[in-house]
Amino acid sequence: MASVSLINVRKQYGNGPEIIKGVDLEVKDGEFMVFVGPSGCGKSTMMRMIAGLEDITSGQLLIGGQIANAIPPAKRSVAMVFQSYALYPHMTVAQNMGFSLKMAGLKAGEIKMQVHATAQILQMTDLLDRKPSALSGGQRQRVAIGRAIVRKPGVFLFDEPLSNLDASLRVQMRLELTRLHQRLGSTLIYVTHDQTEAMTMGDRITVFNKGHIEQVGKPMELYNKPANHFVARFIGSPCMNILNVQCSRTGDVCDLNLPEQAQALRLAAPACWAGMPLENIASMGWRPEHLELLEHDDASGLTLPGHIEFIERLGDVSIVHVSTGKNAHAPLITVKLFTGQQLFNEKNQVWLKLDPTHAHLFDQGGQRLPGS
Repeated sequence: MASVSLINVRKQYGNGPEIIKGVDLEVKDGEFMVFVGPSGCGKSTMMRMIAGLEDITSGQLLIGGQIANAIPPAKRSVAMVFQSYALYPHMTVAQNMGFSLKMAGLKAGEIKMQVHATAQILQMTDLLDRKPSALSGGQRQRVAIGRAIVRKPGVFLFDEPLSNLDASLRVQMRLELTRLHQRLGSTLIYVTHDQTEAMTMGDRITVFNKGHIEQVGKPMELYNKPANHFVARFIGSPCMNILNVQCSRTGDVCDLNLPEQAQALRLAAPACWAGMPLENIASMGWRPEHLELLEHDDASGLTLPGHIEFIERLGDVSIVHVSTGKNAHAPLITVKLFTGQQLFNEKNQVWLKLDPTHAHLFDQGGQRLPGS
């Protein structure tokens, strides 16, 4: 096992724009760290630099406390599992798994012993004599993982390894990889664009965007206290609803002007807003499960009139998309209704109730306001 430290790491190809823009990050020894972000955000490039497959333009990479910038990939004590399985088609599973050990000069008996021990961990001892063409996608992925495990590296690197699998198999492999990490106790860095994978697998998550880090934290920290609009919208499915707002206070009463909505709101300031400089609030966010739909206005001063555009019925939950804006171009607001809650139909007239105690408050730059 080994820790991984990134100190002001930058990546630039020739005279082009910077791809990685001064990243600082500490991955702890034995941690399951997930890099997540949209396509082109730099997460895979960052992983390839850790592996030694890309040069670092500037900054330092430390693996196990040792500066690794100039260490060749084969000597970095890292093993990488790629999105494509990259198996040798003419070799058996055992030969694929043991190939790196053979190149390292280990004797045949020792290679066989290590391959068999790894196959037992992955529950694939009955597949060792097969060739990749006789394996399913999930089995091929296990072989690729086994090829990494057998090397006993200090750091495992996984670059979107489940993206080629179907939905049900991805769920199964997520569980298997989580259990495998718990069993091995190794440092593991996992790249994905799928926030569900990130939330369910990682000890901590690093959210990348346009070559820099937006936020690092435990899954529920990112969900409950996103640092900015980007994290709020990227983490969580459906994403957070964010409404532009102009806020003022008169005594204990707050006036919320919502420029995109049909009406303003007036409410008693909740205790959690005590001492909050309301003039700094430029937008408010609500998770879909923290909004309420009503058949009638309850005269609380916290409701917006609207109508239902469409409903996604998913069995355990329904995702309701509500139009409350002044015009057709205003963004829809999503509400999550759980089984057992009141059901609605498309085109129903409804009132959307906003609970200020669940509001996330952001400034003009989209950054979370301190104390909110």
